Amino acid sequence: MPVTLPPDALDGFRRFSRFNSPYPAHDDGRAVDLYPEDGRGFSPVSGVVRETRTVGCPDRSYAASEDHLIVVDLDDEWCRRGGAEPGTTARILHVIPEVSPGDRVGVGDDLGPTTRSGFFGQWVDDHVHLGFRAPGASVLRASGSLPVDVDVPVAPIPWGGDGVVVERGPTHVVLDAPVHPDPGESFAALASDEGVPLDGGLAHYPGGGAFGRGDAFDGLGADAEASLWGTRVGVAAGRGLAWDPVDVLANGERVVGLSLFAARDPGYGAKVVCPDREFAVGEAVSLDVVPSDDPIRLGVG
Repeated sequence: MPVTLPPDALDGFRRFSRFNSPYPAHDDGRAVDLYPEDGRGFSPVSGVVRETRTVGCPDRSYAASEDHLIVVDLDDEWCRRGGAEPGTTARILHVIPEVSPGDRVGVGDDLGPTTRSGFFGQWVDDHVHLGFRAPGASVLRASGSLPVDVDVPVAPIPWGGDGVVVERGPTHVVLDAPVHPDPGESFAALASDEGVPLDGGLAHYPGGGAFGRGDAFDGLGADAEASLWGTRVGVAAGRGLAWDPVDVLANGERVVGLSLFAARDPGYGAKVVCPDREFAVGEAVSLDVVPSDDPIRLGVG
């Protein structure tokens, strides 16, 4: 059974994603990344800190050389609310701990500042990684977490793929579209042609998913397909989507991909990953998805 984050676990977070990662810890929706408002890592769980640990990161010029793990033994009450077995533990990454073993933490408590981890791609914003382990399971291994659901509605946003660049980073741009239907109040995500809110790195990571409790497609079935702008982009696989071999085009030229997530902040807009392309702020961009014989797939190295 999955562990379900109750709505208050997302207090202080502007965005979240279960599938927008290349790491096996996220396979089949077994972890969630929570993007804070202000660079602080707030606790989405309540319990007692069991241990903290510092680990080395891949060497990235734009990131820290160390990352951090905070292990929390969950309170029985939190486990009950989340549908988890008593004795379940939470693993929290990418936060420099300002808590110590034995400290009690509640939902919304400040654990410390987020860190720009060397495990991130350059276009990835700082975030809190959260996973859960069954009672007695190793909390130090990178894999082995329980499936995660998030008990908040995510509205689908239909969009034709056209927008204007409003932000440019070293390896990405953000467009002024699609427009969030209710900014600051509720979560929303780019919709497939079928009206399903999509999650993941399209299609630079091996798989993606959709937003919704239980079955990722809210009852559409094990053979459900997802298309975008008239092209099939994936098919249901486990709790997520296996991406088809497709390329994302920006103004007719291939880019790395499109980052997909649920957001409620007013600055919501499509994030285009394009380290080899330069788009100026104010430039009009038209996106498309086409079948590919050699799709971009990024690993974890």
